[in-house]
This record gives sequence, C-alpha cells and structure tokens, in this order.
Amino acid sequence: MATSSMAETASTSGSSSLSSPIINLAPDHLFSILLLLPIDSILSFSMTCKRFRSFTSSDALWESICKRDWGPTSVDALKSSANNQNLSWMRLYKQVSQLDSVTCHKLSDADPESVLPKPRASHSLNSVSDCLVLFGGGCEGGRHLDDTWVAYLGNGVRRTFKWQKVDSGVPSGRFGHTCVVFVHHLVLFGGINDCGIRQNDTWIGQLVFSDNLCISLSWRLLNVQSHAPPPRGAHAACCFDQRKMVIQGGIGLHGVRLGDTWVLELSENLCFGTWHELVAHPSPPPRSGHSLTCIGGTRMVLFGGRGLGYEVLNDVWLLQIFDGQLKWVQMCFELQNIPEGVSLPRVGHSATPILGGRVLIYGGEDSYRRRKDDFWVLDISSIVYTQVQPTALRANMWKRLKSKGYKPNSRSFHQACADNSGRHLYMFGGMVDGLLQPTEAFGLTFDGELFLVELCFKQE
Repeated sequence: MATSSMAETASTSGSSSLSSPIINLAPDHLFSILLLLPIDSILSFSMTCKRFRSFTSSDALWESICKRDWGPTSVDALKSSANNQNLSWMRLYKQVSQLDSVTCHKLSDADPESVLPKPRASHSLNSVSDCLVLFGGGCEGGRHLDDTWVAYLGNGVRRTFKWQKVDSGVPSGRFGHTCVVFVHHLVLFGGINDCGIRQNDTWIGQLVFSDNLCISLSWRLLNVQSHAPPPRGAHAACCFDQRKMVIQGGIGLHGVRLGDTWVLELSENLCFGTWHELVAHPSPPPRSGHSLTCIGGTRMVLFGGRGLGYEVLNDVWLLQIFDGQLKWVQMCFELQNIPEGVSLPRVGHSATPILGGRVLIYGGEDSYRRRKDDFWVLDISSIVYTQVQPTALRANMWKRLKSKGYKPNSRSFHQACADNSGRHLYMFGGMVDGLLQPTEAFGLTFDGELFLVELCFKQE
C-alpha cells in the first residue's frame, strides 16, 4: 500500500511531485527506510521515478541489502575473494535468488604421500578459524574412531589441502555425535561408542596456532551442573543467537528414538552452560538421522530422518521465537506438487546453510538404504508468519539443483560444512554402498573422500 501511494505521488505533475514528503527526504534517511523493506517493495519503489530508480540501483544500497539478508560474514568473505573484486551486489543478489545448479570438485592432498583420515561415517566436520576440523565417526567393523584431523583452508578456495592429525586425547571415541561452531569455538555433544553406550557430555574445543604453523586443538569438558539431556546419538543440533545450541531427537537408551528438544545456554566466557528442555506443542515426532539447521537469527529448520516405525520422513519443521518463546511450526507441503518430490524422504543427509538464508540438502538414504546423490535447496526465507502459523504453505520452497563437474558416489551419513561466504561447501566421508535391507548389519562401505561443492550463478 505504501509503495502504491508513492507511485501515485511521483507520477503527478512536477509541482505536486516536488511537494511530496518522500522527495524531500535526505538520502541517508531514505537509505535507512529502504533497508526496512522486503525486496519486492524495494523493486516496486524503484519504478516510481527516475531518481528513485537510480537510487535503488546503487551498489552501496545492494551491498547493505546483502548484509541484511545474508549476514556480514558472508558479504565480507565474498568481498575478500580474489574472484569477486568487481562485484555488482544487485546482480549477485539476483543470481543467488535464481540458483539452479552446483559444481562438484574432487580435492586432492598437497602431499601424495601424506597420511589421510580413515574412511568413516557419522563423524563431525566443521569449518572454524579458516580450518576444517574432522573428529570421530564410525568405521568398518562397527568400531568408533577417536582421532581429530585439521586442514588449513585460509581465506580463499583451495583445490588441494593437507590433513594434519591432532593428538588431543579427548573427547573419547564416538560416532553419531554433533559438533557446532560458536565463532572460534566448537561445541560437541553426545554420541555412541562401539560398545553401544550413549553419551550426554558437552565439550568446548578451540584451535591453537603456533609460530611454526603447527595446529593443535584444545578440548575441555563443559560444566553444565547436574541437569543435562538424556544420553543419545544420531540426534541433530545447531547453534543460534550467539551463545545458544539446540539439540533434538536421536537414539537414546535401549535404541529408543527420542523426540525431545533441549537448549544449551553458554556463559559469556564459555566456562559453563545451562541445559533446559523445551516443552512445546506441536513438536516434531521422535526420529534419528535428521538435520537441524540455523538459517539466520533465531530461525532453525528441521528436516527428515527415520521415525519410530523405521519409516523415512520428509517433514519440515521451523523452530522460531514467537511472543518471546521458542515454538515449533510444521511447514506443510504435498510431495506430488514438487517436481521429483517423490525422492525427498531421506535419512542421513547433510543440510548446510548457504547464501540467502537457505539450506542445501545433499545425499542420504531411503527406507531401503539406497544412497542418494541429489542436491536440493530448501527456502522458507520468504514465507511470512503471523503468530505461530505461516500465512502461505508452498511447494516451491523446494527446488532440485543440477549437478556439474565431478560425480561423487551416492552416500549417506556423511558430513558437510560451508566456508564463511556460504558459497562453497566441503563434504567428507559417509557410507557409499548400494541396496541393503533394513535388517542387514553387514556390507557397509565407508568412504574417505573430501570434495568441494560450489554454488553456480548464472552469468548475465
């Protein structure tokens, strides 16, 4: 309504146009107002007159819009990239919104004779302090791993890398744990060891760089008093709001799938934390092998997993603050309304936040443990909410992407993480075999491959 009024005012005679209050606004005030508007309103405003069209096409405005919608970390990383020295932020924003493909690149070790991490699955992989950090997982024979590996990435995108094994001694070996990044720290929770024992310990990790370029990782057990979530593995977790982490679901004692949600609040100095259970209705039913991804601010998206009856799920839930409280909202859609949507149900996939507040989903397996190699974008960033219900439930929040370049094997229970720009993702490991029946326990093949996934933008 506001933009329609502006259009009517600007299209009148010159004298009445000059008397419009919006015309007399200082540029910096107009700039601030535009940053409060959604993209559609900004584009509508640009069509009101030549002056506004020129103003809303400025690179300074679109850089600020990108910072608003993508976060300053992504924008700063894109600016520092050697390939993006002459960015047009307006064009880049459009290209990101029209993303339709990715390119995969196989990465090789800088030293062909160096020792590499063992093939594994259900491990953790994080990008922190310009490094990749790989910890734990399960390997052939059903054994857990307790090793930690670090590969330095720097600020740019590397096609070669060098893994360095780090001797930390703790945490103990495990698989099916979660590990999330808080700025320059890692927070690890739970997991399962090769005796089937579930864990509920919480660890804080930080990389330490020495003068001779050696890297070490310091871990310490977080003091959470006596109140903590029940032990589990194969759960999902993500961080939000600077010093908070959410975990959901997983496999608890006696192999029971869980549906509870817990929030960890860390102290400012990260010396101690407090767990509390989030009791809300509705909430996602019990599951394991699902994903939970923060898409900015206090918005988190849960997808997929395996349910109580061993069924593979395809539901989407949003966890967000409404009226000062975290609440779950299910994002309903019909598979038949999504092109190729029949392949969406999955467990053991990766779900990584990328540019634009969206989630890139890759791989996983179906109810017959057939591995997948498809890429999907889940985008709920433009859906508007009132109270606890979305005003629109759309099948077009899903989009399958084309894949170019290197063709990695189909896989599940791998791990992925993005660099600071949100344009480049690193993926490692997983299980890469073919058809298995749900009751089979043998025949698993573990992978030790690291590859890069790059978002492809259309060139105009």
